[in-house]
Amino acid sequence: MADLTVTAVDDDGLLLAVEDEDRALDVLFDGRRIWSFWSLRDTIESDTTEGAEAERRIAWPERMLRFLHGVTRLSVRDHVAGTVLYDEEMSFGDGDERIAFVNKQGLPIALDKSGRFHPEFSVRSGDQLEPLLEAMHRVIAVLEEEGIAAFPAYGTLLGAVREQDFLGHDSDADLGYVSRHVSPAEVVRESFRLQRALAVRGMATFRYSGGAFRIDVEESDGSVRGLDLFGGFFAGDGRLYLMGEVGVDFREEWIFPLSTVTLAGHEFPAPAEPERLLEAMYGPHWRVPDPAFKFETSARTKARLDSWFRGLSPFRRDWQRNQAHRKADVDAPASDLAGRLAADTAVGTHVLDVGAGRGSDALHLARAGFRTTAYDYVPQTLRKAERVAGREGAPLDVRMLSLTQLRSVLAEGARIARQEGPRAMLARHVLDATTELGREGLLRFAAMTLRGGGRLHAEFATGEGEAGEGLYPVALDGVLAAIGRFGGSVVSADVEPGPAGRAGRAVVVARW
Repeated sequence: MADLTVTAVDDDGLLLAVEDEDRALDVLFDGRRIWSFWSLRDTIESDTTEGAEAERRIAWPERMLRFLHGVTRLSVRDHVAGTVLYDEEMSFGDGDERIAFVNKQGLPIALDKSGRFHPEFSVRSGDQLEPLLEAMHRVIAVLEEEGIAAFPAYGTLLGAVREQDFLGHDSDADLGYVSRHVSPAEVVRESFRLQRALAVRGMATFRYSGGAFRIDVEESDGSVRGLDLFGGFFAGDGRLYLMGEVGVDFREEWIFPLSTVTLAGHEFPAPAEPERLLEAMYGPHWRVPDPAFKFETSARTKARLDSWFRGLSPFRRDWQRNQAHRKADVDAPASDLAGRLAADTAVGTHVLDVGAGRGSDALHLARAGFRTTAYDYVPQTLRKAERVAGREGAPLDVRMLSLTQLRSVLAEGARIARQEGPRAMLARHVLDATTELGREGLLRFAAMTLRGGGRLHAEFATGEGEAGEGLYPVALDGVLAAIGRFGGSVVSADVEPGPAGRAGRAVVVARW
């Protein structure tokens, strides 16, 4: 086995002396695995003096930084071989207590393969996981009533086949099914039908895309675990597509008729040849444990799944992975746009903050006496603002809204339109952060909720040049024309040119 040593650990990260073999490494704090990475794939070359042994560095994940204040016994081990490469008592930051990776409920947490903190299965008892197993049985039974044969998928199937249990480093459960439909549109309709069937039976759900959604399961201690349901189908080209990572040549007899697997002492349905599906999901080395696994979905498969199923939520995955984990500074000063809306709007008006992000504007408006509803298609980013408002008694509500999903816009628009009282809408960097369909969704939502004199205050990047991260400048004339098409009238439209090479800033106020 190639030599690998950990040469230094500090507040910034780890320094490794690595040869050519890429290996999965675990980082443990006081004996508990918190994070895993690959020695070559996830590291970068470190600046070294000429002639020194080549070294590679990896920074602590951003989500870990808030915990790194105190002392711990830090260990690094080879995940497969179990060899300990580093083991030292260490101090981080300016704290003097033992570092503890726990959530607000006091539950031990670790980083999953998506880089998010969750209570891993390894720290949960059988009694605590029993509600999840029962929920899996219940969902499978409901789907069977609907004519769908579901089975454990992805990490849950991997754990059942390889270990007859949940993977210790996993943090949610997955189910999948292969539809008898061959049209993506019919697969989408079927997925929504299944979601309704589960909702009627009292299950809380959250939709990811046209072909996948989550069922929330409350464990015995009150914590909530996600149970994902991924739809799939055989396309006319003989390939199996399964949300959200599989697109491979496959035979129907490798799925049907279903067999069985054992998971944590429970028997569940399984594909006829589960090993073949696991290879399609994880590659030929699926039998080798890898807590730092990353899907490498082909461009062809990703493009097809995006076009068929993810058009409902463009950019949502990027927002979740790259933005949503950043610390929410809900006490940041209100934006100029929110200040302008507050100055132009009577206290008591219901303010709809669309694309509210982390909620600093929404919280500011609620504190100022406006009944405020904060909307985002990833509403988890608003939870801190919601908690702060609840403690302070500020009138802030958080709701999910997807501007690219017509049913979401129409349903929420109809709900708001039936309410009494004046309304105003804030849309800061929404028009330039979505697609043309999303822009139409925003203006349709405004048309439904602001009729009778309500005003939309919108800010967006416009003109030539670069905008901020995740922003795409849009033409002012196009926005003004679209407002007219949806029945609005422009009150004002101001443009502030940007510096050289940067897009300008437009602020538009429209009335319905």
